[in-house]
Amino acid sequence: MNTFVARLRIFVTAFALLLLAVAGSPVNAQQPQRVDPQADAVKEEQLLQQLQVIKGRGTIPDVKSYTLEQPAGRDWRHFHEVTLRWIGGIAILGILALLVVFYLWRGMVRIESGRSGRTIVRFNAFERFVHWMTATCFIILALSGLNITFGRPLLLPLIGLEAFSAWSEWAKYAHNYLSFPFTLGVILIFLMWIGGNIPNRIDVAWFTRGGGIVGHDHPPAYRFNGGQKMIYWIVVLGGSAAAISGYVLIFPFYGTDVHSMQNATMVHSIVAMLFIAAMLGHIYIGTIGMQGAFEAMGSGTVDVNWAKEHHSLWLQQEQARATGSNQSQARPSATPAE
Repeated sequence: MNTFVARLRIFVTAFALLLLAVAGSPVNAQQPQRVDPQADAVKEEQLLQQLQVIKGRGTIPDVKSYTLEQPAGRDWRHFHEVTLRWIGGIAILGILALLVVFYLWRGMVRIESGRSGRTIVRFNAFERFVHWMTATCFIILALSGLNITFGRPLLLPLIGLEAFSAWSEWAKYAHNYLSFPFTLGVILIFLMWIGGNIPNRIDVAWFTRGGGIVGHDHPPAYRFNGGQKMIYWIVVLGGSAAAISGYVLIFPFYGTDVHSMQNATMVHSIVAMLFIAAMLGHIYIGTIGMQGAFEAMGSGTVDVNWAKEHHSLWLQQEQARATGSNQSQARPSATPAE
């Protein structure tokens, strides 16, 4: 009897434990055959979609450092590593290809009437100094800036990690510090030449007739023709946009956030790529593209026949001014009657 009662107690206890186990567990019939340990976890993409940012916690005062990930960061990285390289490659290589084709077709634009042996002052010493200061800074800024976009995939495999690291460090210093004289040069160029670079009807006719570059026509122009005025405004507006966006990057988070910094980077890089492409055309015309053009910024003087063919209205003004000055000096001064 005692044995039966003991066995009955064991059976009741086991049955009670079984009932408790069934009642405390989820419905087994609804469990999948294969358990996915990530099925119920909140995914990173869900957090980004709902919160637009993933943040952590920190102890330093700069709360912006708490941001771990944001969708705009992914977009910026794709722009910097993919889109910008396409923009720069198409703009720079495209203009270089066009210039090569144009040179093979047209050749150097020569002084058709030949050199006269007489020269006229076109730019004074101060104007040439400002031009070459700005141009030198621009070339170094362009090379050091292109290194940021194209250096790692193109230059690093050629010169190795150590040399590339040293070059990139010095290029960064040069890019930052030379931005100041470059900006000063842009301001001075704007102030020096604004009076002669206001577009007018003469410029429309100049473009219509090919500007003396296409064919052998030589449309009249004042001191700056339509093409030079276009370069002037590219330098002033493009240089200003590059400088302003660049200083936002040099002095980060002064009134800006991460999103604003990313936008400044995109503006700065796109403007710089297009700026470089435009200046390649300017360099071409000023060197191998046109005979006598480099002398204007080299010695400051140009041949009279060159001026007559490319800036005839300006030459007439200068000759009239010189004639008037000579007549004024030759006219005897009045003397009081005795």
